[in-house]
Amino acid sequence: MDDSWPTSPAAAAEEHRETGVDLHLDLPPGTSHGRRAALERALRDAVRRGRLAPGSRLPSSRRLAAETGLSRGTVKAAYDQLTAEGYLTARQGSGTVVADRPQGASPPAPGRSAAARPPRHDLRPGSPDVTFFPASGWLRAARRALAAVPSAAFDYGDPRGTLQLRTALAEYLGRTRGVVAEPDRIVVVSGYVQGLALLTRVLGEARGSGPVVGMEDPGLPFHREVVRRAGGTVVPVPVDERGAGADLPELDAVVLTPAHQYPTGVPLHPARRHALTAWARASGGILVEDDYDGEFRYDRQPVGALQGTAPDQVVYLGTASKTLGPALRLGWMVLPPRLVRPVAEAKLYSDYHTGAVGQLTLAELIAEHGYDRHVRAARLRYRRRRDLLVERLAGPAGRPGVEVRGIAAGLQALVSLPAEGPDEAAALRLAAAEGLAVGALGGHWHTPDGAAGRPQGLIVGYATPGEGGYPAALAALTRVLRA
Repeated sequence: MDDSWPTSPAAAAEEHRETGVDLHLDLPPGTSHGRRAALERALRDAVRRGRLAPGSRLPSSRRLAAETGLSRGTVKAAYDQLTAEGYLTARQGSGTVVADRPQGASPPAPGRSAAARPPRHDLRPGSPDVTFFPASGWLRAARRALAAVPSAAFDYGDPRGTLQLRTALAEYLGRTRGVVAEPDRIVVVSGYVQGLALLTRVLGEARGSGPVVGMEDPGLPFHREVVRRAGGTVVPVPVDERGAGADLPELDAVVLTPAHQYPTGVPLHPARRHALTAWARASGGILVEDDYDGEFRYDRQPVGALQGTAPDQVVYLGTASKTLGPALRLGWMVLPPRLVRPVAEAKLYSDYHTGAVGQLTLAELIAEHGYDRHVRAARLRYRRRRDLLVERLAGPAGRPGVEVRGIAAGLQALVSLPAEGPDEAAALRLAAAEGLAVGALGGHWHTPDGAAGRPQGLIVGYATPGEGGYPAALAALTRVLRA
């Protein structure tokens, strides 16, 4: 332990009072009275422009006086003036903080627009129910993890990620998804998007030009844009009732969602799995497996990862975004040995490494099986929601012609629209009138403008709303489809 660290609560409290928090202010030289006015203007401006957010704690008057060269009385007088004006407030035991302001009291910061009004009912796909995040379990795991690691864990680390998380993931992915994984083949990334971008750049460097990447059609447009912005050229790979097609042009890589194709929901047929891995072996191409919701299968055993059948040809990508929450920004790549070094180097020069505290916490959560327990509880919760969705839309009380597809797994379903009913555009307008946000199939085709004659449907994210909001959101969707 550092000898300079306070050894008693009283000493710690005294040091806290003396140090407080940091605050940067530019004050012009001048008389004491002029500098007090300048201090007031600087603080007022920082609050108005949002540099000091509501609830932010200011330095003690002693600390700020020492930093600005003003007397403590001048600083205290400035604090008192801004408190009287309503910019600051004094809280017992908490010092001086920025006061809460009514919504809209200050204009948005330069370069920012006001946030869009959220929908009353949110059934957009892509997110789990974040109100189900296991906050207590996460905090317990964090305390255990941080108490056990040496102080070196908080220094710059391995760009591949902490050994603790890579070891935990190797065991977990092998046990639950059939992934052939060793810690040395795993690179921890800040979510799927970063992993896809890093891989695209690495393939481009090996080729000497932008890689040609096949991507499912329909598929997520955002991911296509990620590949393009990383220097790749995107080629559509048609999807049918057996999943992505295996009749491929000359490609460097193919991005797939084999367990639960997004957004149609079909699993990749065994014959297609065999044909695609055979293509990769013969051509030297890479299969990129996006296992975005592989843990959530309801009616039968989960489909094993494609990577388990061809570990030297498949890059496996998974994240905690659907199981825990996207705000964690934790994902992982299981790589063929030849790609580990270049991907780790690309990660190094991208952001050095993903935050270690989150990695250590997740590793502890997996090791003590809290992650497994949470996934099982979430699976039961989402299965109940899926069953209610199917009952309301495709059951006796539903509208004839409506089909709910892709329901064996995942966190979303594709709801086909009846031929005699509204098209996608009309359905979205009706949904907006209900205050309902929902996805549409049309925008997922590689060429949306040429979608005439293609299937139409709504993509319903039944995991998105909180538990209390789901029945009302489902009722709004039912009204739209009956319109």
